Amino acid sequence: MDATHIPDLITPAIPVFIITVLAEALWVKKLRDEGRSMVGHTLKDSAASLSMGLGNVFINVVWKGVAFAGYLALYHLTPLRVGTGPWAWVLLFFAEDLCYYWFHRVHHESRFFWASHVVHHSSQHYNLSTALRQTWTPPTGWAFWAPLALLGFHPVMIIVQQSVSLLYQYWIHTETIGRLPRPLEWVLNTPSHHRVHHASNPRYLDKNYAGILIIWDRLFGTFEPETERPVYGLTKNLQTFNPLRIATHEFVAIARDALKPGSWKQRLSYVFRNPAWKPGGDAPPSPPSAPTPAPEPARTSA
Repeated sequence: MDATHIPDLITPAIPVFIITVLAEALWVKKLRDEGRSMVGHTLKDSAASLSMGLGNVFINVVWKGVAFAGYLALYHLTPLRVGTGPWAWVLLFFAEDLCYYWFHRVHHESRFFWASHVVHHSSQHYNLSTALRQTWTPPTGWAFWAPLALLGFHPVMIIVQQSVSLLYQYWIHTETIGRLPRPLEWVLNTPSHHRVHHASNPRYLDKNYAGILIIWDRLFGTFEPETERPVYGLTKNLQTFNPLRIATHEFVAIARDALKPGSWKQRLSYVFRNPAWKPGGDAPPSPPSAPTPAPEPARTSA
């Protein structure tokens, strides 16, 4: 493989993203006019998501080169070589997806990492534009894929599979696709599973971290089926569409809390413990809300 060429699967897909976002908005409007209950789109929210996505693309022009160089350095340090044949790609598919699961889970369970990832959850809407609402601080994720380079996967392969995972996850950000056939729902991350992940309902918090395969959530006990109508967004929602504030608000909040009077242990807890942590110990978890019937999901695809 050419170690000097970093493949880019995301930038060429931008026109497809824009076209499908517009098509979905028209389709959702039609369904809502027919009486279907959906959150839908707003111009300000979608514009904010698109701005975050474009900012992420520009930042990654530089960051992907840095990340690639880091993977390449680790790759040259290890004597292991997986190769580049078909079985190597099959193995990488599962290994990268497992790395993504732990990257995603840690970015929910530690506030420092959550400050980067919260951007993606800051919309109170759930549609294809929400998929494009991406972080402007991508370096928090690098270490989670570093083991792949040490195991002997070529850095070009790692970058490609990361892009494949990201592209797969685009289409699952929609209300217009209901549940898929049961075997697919059991194995794959689907719109139904990911709607749960983007919801702020107490029973849905910190569930369904999957990238492509939902099997990791089933294996590690973080799976939750869609049984009640999702309420999208954060437990305390932002009241802004300003991309800069969306990108930085949690880092600002961390700094404000860490500067409060208290011990160094307390200050570090504000930074690295669960985002819900407060001094005096973890608050008891909120009881799950009583299940309410979820509306009959749409059976059509966007």
